[in-house]
Amino acid sequence: MKAAYWAATLVAALLLIPFALSNREPVTLRLWPLPFLIDLPLYLLVLLLLFAGFIIGAAAMWLAGRRVRRELRRRRRRVEALERELVVARSQLEDQSGTGRSGVPA
Repeated sequence: MKAAYWAATLVAALLLIPFALSNREPVTLRLWPLPFLIDLPLYLLVLLLLFAGFIIGAAAMWLAGRRVRRELRRRRRRVEALERELVVARSQLEDQSGTGRSGVPA
């Protein structure tokens, strides 16, 4: 898994570095309806937009998975409750098997 991560990072770096070096010309960004103008290199604008898209996509996926996470929490609580019941039942069974049928310890 680490090899795939580093391979993807290397490919991204090999693509982004030449892109950034060849697109250093400044562009003016108007923030309509606000009266602001921002001058920044084209590569920075593109990278910021890619990052914003990543954040929006990650937030959308997190929101979409809330039902699954809720169900997993419910099931985990149920498993924990069943495990506690099992411990109690086993201890009661051990108590009963240790005394035998006559009520006298074996």
